[in-house]
Amino acid sequence: MKRSLLLLVLFLLPAAAGAETIRLSLADAIARAVEKNLDLQVERYNPAQQEAEYQKNRGIYNPVITFVTNYNDSTNYSATLADNNYWTRTTQLNAGVSQLFASGATATLGFNNTYQNSDQGAMGTGMSSYWQSSLGLNLSQPLLKNFGREATELNIDAARLGKEASLEKLQGKLISTVASVRNEYYKLYSLREELEVRKVSLELARRVLQETQARVKAGVMPAMEILNAEFGMASREKELIDAERAVRDQVDVVVQLLQFQPGTALETLEVPSKGRYEVAEQAEIQRALANRPELKELKQNLALLELQTRVAGNRTKPDLLLTASAASGGLGTTYPQDMDRLSSTQYPTWGVGLTFSYPLGNRAAENEYRKNRLKVDQKALEIRNQEELIANEVRSAVRAVEANYKQLDVADRGRAFAEERLRAWARKAEVGLATTKDVLDVENDLAAAKNNQIKAQVAYVNAITQLWKVTGQILEKEQIRLNLPDPDQLYAEVR
Repeated sequence: MKRSLLLLVLFLLPAAAGAETIRLSLADAIARAVEKNLDLQVERYNPAQQEAEYQKNRGIYNPVITFVTNYNDSTNYSATLADNNYWTRTTQLNAGVSQLFASGATATLGFNNTYQNSDQGAMGTGMSSYWQSSLGLNLSQPLLKNFGREATELNIDAARLGKEASLEKLQGKLISTVASVRNEYYKLYSLREELEVRKVSLELARRVLQETQARVKAGVMPAMEILNAEFGMASREKELIDAERAVRDQVDVVVQLLQFQPGTALETLEVPSKGRYEVAEQAEIQRALANRPELKELKQNLALLELQTRVAGNRTKPDLLLTASAASGGLGTTYPQDMDRLSSTQYPTWGVGLTFSYPLGNRAAENEYRKNRLKVDQKALEIRNQEELIANEVRSAVRAVEANYKQLDVADRGRAFAEERLRAWARKAEVGLATTKDVLDVENDLAAAKNNQIKAQVAYVNAITQLWKVTGQILEKEQIRLNLPDPDQLYAEVR
């Protein structure tokens, strides 16, 4: 009675959960994971942050506008004036704009206005008040050290390469997520099939117990056989409970992976394919070397190090700075008079010069260059090592596909043999040549053979999944594109 109640509870629990079962195809599962999976949502913030870093560094080309206003009031001692002192009041109103260029040059356009009022003019020393203005352009251009676009835009290019590397990392996360969905989806299928095997096995054990009880009652079997039948049934009840728990645990894994509501009931629709998948080892290796995102990410990092090395080499050069300036000045007792003289360009000022500097020994720059050279060599070795690891992964995956395909036939034959053995032992039991324990043992072998067949199917499709993953072609095979919200769009949405 207790056993019957337990079985009734086990079969009714899924229905009692009350949730509507979602019938899920593999394509739907993958599409939902791509859209909803939290790991992917987290990862896409990294390219968006790199976009912000890129835009921040592009700000070096933003023109800089400067406004300066200043008032100064001073009283000074004089040995030549009768009162021994004089006062001066100065007001400055200046404006300017500066611009950096890709060559490393900086140009500054300045408009300066000064109004001065003093008591010196009243004592015969000059104008007591006047406006003095100038409009001028200054240019500063490095000719050796820090010359050129690469030196000027080092941080911009670093941010750009960093963003490209983060996009490759996001692509790798997408590949891993799609592979995980395939594996977990088919694992859920496998566990449900194994649960059905356990149910059938328990039902057969129940029938064996009923038949054994009838034969013992008829006096054709000893009472000991009832204990063997009851033990076999209890063992299968335990296996059924374990299988039911495993299914529920796996449902939770898939629900979290696909971001369904907790407690959602899921049902898989697709059966693992048993068709032969043809592979060519060398072609798969070449495909992996061309597609693997982590290898592309390393190459982006190498490109950044090479750029930093070139700039570090440039900075070992002497610093030779060309400066040039040109201006027009004005002076007048009134501001219009001052502007008239300024615009007449009758009072030009210009100049040109060179500034040379070089630290003796130059150890800082030279060792920075050497350090970057070492980093480049180190990263090149890291890429080579990664390529060898990828090649080994592909070889292993190819062997796994071929081996698991062969296991399908072995598992099918094993199940057929186990079914025939059970029929044979059942006939023996009918004529008293086999005990209840013999029949239950053979039936247990059949259940194991059925489970081996299910596992072989899943292992084969998982091997194909792993091959697609290590060759970087799983997104193409599943016709998946990176349809997450564009990281640039995520960047633009932040205010």
